[in-house]
Amino acid sequence: MKRTLLVVTLTVLTLALAAAAQTSSSNAPAPTKIGVINIQQAIARTNEGQRDLQAMEKRLTPKRNELQSAQTEIENLQEQLKTQGDKLNETAHAELERNIATKTKRFEADYEDYETDTQSQENEVARQIMPTMMKIIKKYTTDSGYAVILDISSIVSANANTPDITQAIIDAYNAQSSVAPPSAESAPKTTSPAKPGAASPTKK
Repeated sequence: MKRTLLVVTLTVLTLALAAAAQTSSSNAPAPTKIGVINIQQAIARTNEGQRDLQAMEKRLTPKRNELQSAQTEIENLQEQLKTQGDKLNETAHAELERNIATKTKRFEADYEDYETDTQSQENEVARQIMPTMMKIIKKYTTDSGYAVILDISSIVSANANTPDITQAIIDAYNAQSSVAPPSAESAPKTTSPAKPGAASPTKK
């Protein structure tokens, strides 16, 4: 998952408050140790996350292939305009430009739908995993004596020696999960289409 999930900020805030509540209710000295976690990476690398994201990729493959074909068609038309434009009469030249503009506009709309659908499905994967992962993170925070665990993607700068608990949480999640690790063969080979702009009409 390449996007910042909306749940991340709430997760870190909730975790920090929970840790503070646990330490403030005890007479023991409050822990001061701070750790970091990459929430998106943790979700995506659990067995369950890998399984669900691979299934998502398979569902999106037809649309992705359609976009790649449309992108190639636009690029071919752009190349035609670039190499043959000065040989075309005014009517043919204008028609080719209109064709590129029309196809580009459709490509941009379809690409936006594809991005929205991808985001929605990724967030759904996160929503399914987060409740259990939150419990695991909270337990790990208490058991390991951390005061706060911060999402590394929202930190401007962190000392290289700050403990990163990402892999520990992935391992703990997988240990209690009934989902087996997905095989390497099941991972789809995907190439995402370029963002709109790479397929914009060539201006004469």
